[in-house]
Amino acid sequence: MALGAGRGDVLWMVLQQGLGLVLAGLLLGIGASFFLSRLMATVLYGVPPTDPLTFAVVVLTLLGVAVGACVLPARRATSINPVIALRAG
Repeated sequence: MALGAGRGDVLWMVLQQGLGLVLAGLLLGIGASFFLSRLMATVLYGVPPTDPLTFAVVVLTLLGVAVGACVLPARRATSINPVIALRAG
């Protein structure tokens, strides 16, 4: 913000960095879970190993928690006084 960025720009930058990592992790996790779910097929009762509803609920839950975890630091970053941040750095 000291270099002219607005609060919205800083908020978006912090969210973008955090959620980029979350999305990469979700994609890797979904890929790995498709392969590993075949190993667990014998212990699952009444649910297919690659149940789309289960995958969707898990992904949406993890995404919601991650958004909440990214919003708090992003809002804190927008409330920092740029002059104080520059002096501390």
